[in-house]
Amino acid sequence: MYYTIHAVIQPGDQTGFVAECHELPIVTQGATLDEVTQNLRDAIALHLEGEDLRHLGFVANPTVTVNYELGPVRAQA
Repeated sequence: MYYTIHAVIQPGDQTGFVAECHELPIVTQGATLDEVTQNLRDAIALHLEGEDLRHLGFVANPTVTVNYELGPVRAQA
């Protein structure tokens, strides 16, 4: 049983941010971190709406954890 839904937020290729879930087929985007986080929350709720969570392998009301991946940092001379 999954107790947590894991997602990763990364900077978009050109602008904004992209969020992707590991356990669910969900990818969403937003112009700001706040927007992409809200879009992710909404997308997860819509995906799970009306589903039997146990059938999908989740406990009731699973926690959502989000990691933000930064690009590499380079020292400047």
